[in-house]
Amino acid sequence: MSTKRKPPTLQQKKEEVNRKAILWIGASLVLLIALIVVLFIVAGN
Repeated sequence: MSTKRKPPTLQQKKEEVNRKAILWIGASLVLLIALIVVLFIVAGN
């Protein structure tokens, strides 16, 4: 058994985590923008 060779499953998991992170960041940004817009509308009225 050679420990130098890395299994391909590690890379797949890493990509999956990155995709989830991007989704979470995108969702939080959308929520933040929506909150700011709502605040502006409330402040405007």
